[in-house]
Amino acid sequence: MSTTFAVEEEVIRTKHVETMRAAVFHGVDDIRVEDVLRPRAGVGEAVIRVTMTTICGTDLHILRGEYPVKPGLIVGHEPVGVIEELGAGVSGYKVGDRVIVGAITPCGQCNACLSGNLSQCGHGSGYEAIGGWRFGNTINGAQAEYLLVPSAQANLAKIPDGVTDDQVVLLTDIASTGISGAESGGVKIGDSVAVFAQGPIGLCASLGAKLMGAALVIGIDGDDNRIKIARKMGVDVVLDYRTTDVIAEVRKLSGGSGVDVAIEALGTQDTFENALRVLRPGGTLSSLGVYAHNLNIPCDAYAAGLGDHRIVTTLCPGGKERMRRLIEMVHRGKLDLTPLLTHRFKLADINEAYKLFGERADGVMKVAITP
Repeated sequence: MSTTFAVEEEVIRTKHVETMRAAVFHGVDDIRVEDVLRPRAGVGEAVIRVTMTTICGTDLHILRGEYPVKPGLIVGHEPVGVIEELGAGVSGYKVGDRVIVGAITPCGQCNACLSGNLSQCGHGSGYEAIGGWRFGNTINGAQAEYLLVPSAQANLAKIPDGVTDDQVVLLTDIASTGISGAESGGVKIGDSVAVFAQGPIGLCASLGAKLMGAALVIGIDGDDNRIKIARKMGVDVVLDYRTTDVIAEVRKLSGGSGVDVAIEALGTQDTFENALRVLRPGGTLSSLGVYAHNLNIPCDAYAAGLGDHRIVTTLCPGGKERMRRLIEMVHRGKLDLTPLLTHRFKLADINEAYKLFGERADGVMKVAITP
């Protein structure tokens, strides 16, 4: 092959390389929107054109260097979109279908998946300790124009006609995570439940407890806007820890013995400890928080290990069946999370969105990002 011909072929090939815009992590406090190669679907994979995504508190941990990921990674893990390309072996879907994909993408074939622990899927990742969270963690994520979906057969959930992106985008992570806090805590009809922190996940945990039949749901926060939204969305009692002795008040409201289930949704020593202190003997502490430091259990709050307390942790449940069930709750009018989408940004302005979200400015709860 002549040198001239080889150069011309390279020029032609380069012209056909498709790129996209994406939010790329380069280091602490350094996320840039830039041109990157657009993904193509391999066997068992799909590419979706992202129509809406959001910023999660975990993304803030990444931006601040509190959770390490490799530089050059596209961040984000809450995708809603339209199927653009299907790889071989993916059936039951077609190009043009509207879908959501959970933040957790189980393969459906590994030991964890086949044992029913889909969120702990470690198949082929080499990162078993962090389960099935891959988007924006070990593979490129959703804050981009296009997203490559692994194990697509197990993870694409179709969106019914008449259901909007706004209605389902929060199902991918915060709703699935928050509601799972109530599920893992074993909330039963007639239970009393205290939820520490009424941010997006904590509020979803409160709503999940109500969906599961709790007679009394007590939300705790110290942010005026979050207190207001929690009350607006139906949390029975919302306590302001800045002005209230929360432990005493929760015990009073729950008849003196403490609540049946306490859900910790912030990830701090204080909230974890307080959740333990409001539990009745035999109660369950359901922990949803992501902890950046060592966690200590005080002996007295733990009744020296004699209180029959149960402490459970939960990683966001994923997979298409989980998403389908949550979509059905939305479709049937049982769950409305749209009041939590308080701000909207284009992908090009995502750094502005990160700043607003990180500072909790202007009453922000969740931001919608549209490429």
